[in-house]
Amino acid sequence: MSYADTPAGAGAGKDGPGALDDALLEALFAQSAVGLVVLDPRLRLVRANSLVEGVGTEEYIGLPFTEVFRLDDPDGCERLLKRVLAGDGPVRDHLVRGRLRQIPGDRTFLVSAYRLENPTAPTAPAGSAGPGSPAGPASPADPTAPADPDSPPGPAGPHTPTIGLLSAVVDVTERERARARETALAAVRDAVGGSLDVAATCRSFIDALVPGFAGAAVVEVVDEVLRGADPPVGPLPPETPLRRAATGRCATVRTGPGDGPHRGRPVGGTRRLPPRTPYALAVADLRPRLVPLTADTPWLAADPDGAGALARAGAHSLIVVPLTLRGAVLGLLSLYRCGPAEPFGEDDVSLAATAATRAALAVDNARRYEREHLIASTVQRRLLPQAERHQAAVETAHVLLPGRDSGCWFDTIALSGARTALVVGGVAGEGLQSAIAMGQLRTVIQALAGLDLEPEEVLARLKETADRLASERAALPPSDALQSEELRAGCVYGVYDPFTRTCTVARAGHPAPLVVGPDGRAVALDVPEGPGLFDADGGLFAPTAVTLEEGSILAFCTGDLLSDERAEERITRTLADGIRSGRGLQQVGDDIVYALPDDTRSAGAALLLARTGTVSDHRVATWDLAQDRATPATARLLVRDRLQGWGLDEDTVDATELIVSELVTNAVRYGTPPLRLRLLLDTTLTCEVHDGSTASPHLRHARTVDEGGRGLFIVSRLATHWGARHGPDGKVLWTEQDLPGNG
Repeated sequence: MSYADTPAGAGAGKDGPGALDDALLEALFAQSAVGLVVLDPRLRLVRANSLVEGVGTEEYIGLPFTEVFRLDDPDGCERLLKRVLAGDGPVRDHLVRGRLRQIPGDRTFLVSAYRLENPTAPTAPAGSAGPGSPAGPASPADPTAPADPDSPPGPAGPHTPTIGLLSAVVDVTERERARARETALAAVRDAVGGSLDVAATCRSFIDALVPGFAGAAVVEVVDEVLRGADPPVGPLPPETPLRRAATGRCATVRTGPGDGPHRGRPVGGTRRLPPRTPYALAVADLRPRLVPLTADTPWLAADPDGAGALARAGAHSLIVVPLTLRGAVLGLLSLYRCGPAEPFGEDDVSLAATAATRAALAVDNARRYEREHLIASTVQRRLLPQAERHQAAVETAHVLLPGRDSGCWFDTIALSGARTALVVGGVAGEGLQSAIAMGQLRTVIQALAGLDLEPEEVLARLKETADRLASERAALPPSDALQSEELRAGCVYGVYDPFTRTCTVARAGHPAPLVVGPDGRAVALDVPEGPGLFDADGGLFAPTAVTLEEGSILAFCTGDLLSDERAEERITRTLADGIRSGRGLQQVGDDIVYALPDDTRSAGAALLLARTGTVSDHRVATWDLAQDRATPATARLLVRDRLQGWGLDEDTVDATELIVSELVTNAVRYGTPPLRLRLLLDTTLTCEVHDGSTASPHLRHARTVDEGGRGLFIVSRLATHWGARHGPDGKVLWTEQDLPGNG
């Protein structure tokens, strides 16, 4: 069927209006800037001009439109054209995808369709087909008669017959490819660089490129770079291991380069690049490669595993780009197109190189952050206790969860009189400065604990130190990066006394500890919250004291472990289960971590557990003494007898006897009743002398002519540690001596 056979040219004279129509039609088809296609009412090709490449030949005349252009969605396009035939209006600039027979690869077409009508054809008068009219088949000359039962309906009005469609078809493949490249590059700009995690950065990079730009993609990063090390300067040595950081593939690629398990290298796996392959060449000369892939590609023999994966995926085009920054190699990007997808072109290589540069910068930023975090974590670990410390009457265990927050800490500090200080705190923030501030605060609190201060006094003086640190930071030059970092810190400090079984707690901007009794029931511990250590507003720290049964467990937690509303219930339940089952304290701490919600993403947390106990009666001796001059001699006899009963060596007995004599003499001379002496045997030997006076003695160096003043000097030389602590009913002078075999 040719256009001359259609009613538009029927009956026209050579020089009449029909000749003008023919001339107009011929000029339009010959000189139009777009491809023109004429379709009959059955959507079959009648005519096409030369701008529709590969279609304007006689062999396509009579074929359906959808078959001529081999459309990806023929049914949808056919429904659209039939609506135009039915009079629903023209279609303009509708994008369809297909393939031409004489041009390889996928094509994108911009299609417009207009209904063709023949107003000169004879039509039945209005109402002639109504009731009572003779019925019969349509005349063969009637242009509205369908060619076959599958013909589409006529126009919306009954008086204007439809003879076909005129379709304008423009091949916009290159325009759409350019737009796809711009979209992919914009996606890379938007997605890459928002994270300081190397793996997350690579994952975002892959997601921006697949499936819009590539069917499959793999990002491999130099293994040392993932550990925060400086990237090697190119060319990359052949034996350098690369770790697969991220992969991706579109749904139509069932297996292949982006499917790690099929190649034995899942995400996180490492490999060394096979020599004499595009991958090795790209990191050797730091230039991207566009590589066609065929069954007889010679370099595939050097990588049989990769060749098998490429064959299974139907990969036919590869772009490999090194991830470089200032001449250093951070990794490698491999992009694949598979199956019917259009092969990569040179413009695609330029886009991949630009995107790789963006990704390399983001990976390097994440690497630098990772290195700083690694340094901060190392400093944090070195500043924390390196081993569990033995305490006289408290069993302790801790769990330190790794995370970005490098400022959390915990501590157990042995105090005089078998008491133990339990500390957990945290400096908010990430990086080395948080770890340094944490180390400063921890050092200060250890020094303050040694002064035998009450918990609220310790926190008050610790806040004074924090205020000085904040003032020093505020005095830095405005250009210093630390000026923009907010200082926030909290701490909880508790002291457990095994003789009274009392735990006294104070807190500064930090959660209170949780307590569970030996029967598994939670113990109320309402500790007023004081101001944070770096808060500008001052405030008081009010302590709370609670008497605990032996075998109770205290849990000191940083805030991240108590972030959700059910955290306290979950932790106390785990503590109770541990008590009932008799599990070890470290196991209970691990159970608390196991019970954390799956979506918990801690920035770093510390957990300190303490199980309370008492001092064995066989390891302690206490005497109430009279306030008279004969008391020192009595004390010496009591001490010698008890130490010999404990089996201590004679040198220790003699030294302790002299220490007790001096302490008791000082209490008799300068103190007030009641007078009490206590010996405690543990890893060290502790001597305590209590009297009712609040006046503290001072160490003095006696002159040659002085008759006194040498007592405390002698004590300081014989004891390893000594000091004084005060309470509501007086003071206690104490000494500690290391025992042979425990030092």
